[in-house]
Amino acid sequence: MPRIPEISVVVPALNEEKYIKYLFDGLSRQIFKNFEVIVVDGNSSDRTRDIAKKNHAKVIIEKKRGIGLARNAGARIARGRIIVFIDADTKPSPMLLDSYHTGMEHDVVAATGPILPLEDAKKTISLGYRFVSTLFVRLTINIGRPALVGSNFAVQKKAFNRVHGFDKRFMTYEDWDLSARMKKLGRMLYIDDALVYTSVRRVQQWGVFGYFMFYVGNFFRYHFLKMPNKRYEQIR
Repeated sequence: MPRIPEISVVVPALNEEKYIKYLFDGLSRQIFKNFEVIVVDGNSSDRTRDIAKKNHAKVIIEKKRGIGLARNAGARIARGRIIVFIDADTKPSPMLLDSYHTGMEHDVVAATGPILPLEDAKKTISLGYRFVSTLFVRLTINIGRPALVGSNFAVQKKAFNRVHGFDKRFMTYEDWDLSARMKKLGRMLYIDDALVYTSVRRVQQWGVFGYFMFYVGNFFRYHFLKMPNKRYEQIR
């Protein structure tokens, strides 16, 4: 009988045939081998599903839009003790799953790591990624107000289920909302070797200032209005 995977990698995807090859290239190089891959496809019109199936991923179709809803759908069929959420335009480093498997002790409910640019990017963009995904995220964990980023984080499945997963109402800020609810259940870690590289296409299209202002505005919408932005422009 096949082994039950220790880790389930859940990937929401929509029309990502140009980038999803980087995801599977990174997954094929993982040091840790006992994992499954679940791609939750938002009814793509390109070859996203075909590429995922050729790379032996489980593919489910979720026609309703919403990244939290898609991640929840993948988590429901995940067999691993640990769920790693990663985006379809993101390439994991070879140590990613091994780092999460080693670091996710029983009192650790969630963990994250660095997110760096996949493509060649301007220095301002590269510095911005390093600031947000290393200094800022690490700081939020250290002060007890964790803000784990959806492109790269891991959860204990039992803890994830206890908080009922992502809030399906949220089209944005769903990752930070989940972080706030999960912190009550145990420790959260920042793991330096849990590194991924993600596409900077959104920052390039919006500009660094526009990208920054969107997230600052969304921060205040969430904390003062209890409802983050409902619209998140698709960049393909």
